[in-house]
Amino acid sequence: MNLIRLMQVGLMKLAKQTRGQDLIEYALMAGFVAVAAGAVMPNVSASISTIFSQISSVMAAAASQS
Repeated sequence: MNLIRLMQVGLMKLAKQTRGQDLIEYALMAGFVAVAAGAVMPNVSASISTIFSQISSVMAAAASQS
């Protein structure tokens, strides 16, 4: 199964599921895809790192507000 099809299937499942466990699984899958993309395309790794840093800071800010 190619990467694009795998992502499409994952996103369709995400749209159907509302449980927290599934959300974590899809986030992990997105992380693995990002790592694979960074390994295959080194020019993309800096952008991926920036995106994950921004996500981390947003999540930290949200956790501190609760």
